[in-house]
Order: sequence, then structure tokens, then C-alpha cells
Amino acid sequence: MNDHDTTMHVTSNDPQKTAAATVTSDASAVPQPAAPRPKQRRGFAAMDPRLVAEIASKGGKAAHAAGTAHEFTADEARAAGRKGGLAPHARRRSGSQPPQSAPAT
Repeated sequence: MNDHDTTMHVTSNDPQKTAAATVTSDASAVPQPAAPRPKQRRGFAAMDPRLVAEIASKGGKAAHAAGTAHEFTADEARAAGRKGGLAPHARRRSGSQPPQSAPAT
């Protein structure tokens, strides 16, 4: 008998139950998971792009009409671009680098 083949038997008076209760670790006895269902697009992803653009346009117009829409000024856009350009290099500028081993004295 192979070390990987293990069989566990359950004692029962009924031979049919005993045969059904026998568990093996053989690869053929392991139930295979059901094949994954194909992903289905939902929400806006399932809609026609022109219809999505139309809905978004209505939302933008409603926000401007209500006065809740934000419009960047040139200065605000410039500041946002500067922050975005600086963010990836923040660690390098601050001097925090991996610890170096102490020099031998």
C-alpha cells in the first residue's frame, strides 16, 4: 500500500452504508469544483457606451445647475499636478532609506 493512499472505514451493520462511508484520498475520489461561470457585465459596463455618456452628461448638467459641481481653476489644476508629481518621490526626498549596517569600529 502506498503512503499516500489512505482508506478510512466506518463500521456498520449495513454493507451498503459501509461501502458508501468508505473514504479514500485517491485523486479520482476528490470532487472537482464546478467550472466557474463566465463573468457577466453588470450595471454601466453592460450598457451601450452612448447611453452611459448621455446619463453622465445629465448628471454633470444637474450638478452645475444645482451649484454643487467643482470646476478647477488654472491655479488649482497646477497645484494638483504638482502634488501628484511629488507624491511618488516623497520617500526619496525625505531621506528615509533602508537601514545601513553599522560601520565597524
